[in-house]
Amino acid sequence: MGRGRAKAKQTKVARELKYFSPNTDLTALERELHGSSYTEPEPASDSSEGEDEYDEYGKWASGQR
Repeated sequence: MGRGRAKAKQTKVARELKYFSPNTDLTALERELHGSSYTEPEPASDSSEGEDEYDEYGKWASGQR
């Protein structure tokens, strides 16, 4: 007997852990996973700087060799 209060507290703590979702800093996580020499990738640009590896296939598929 007397276990009711302890069980209620454990249930309360478990519920808080289950539904608590802190704000995650994904950039910091990415830096941590990649190590200290990691630099953020630059955003993709619309202009292509040369031939893409799939351009030859695209030309072949459309008949424009």
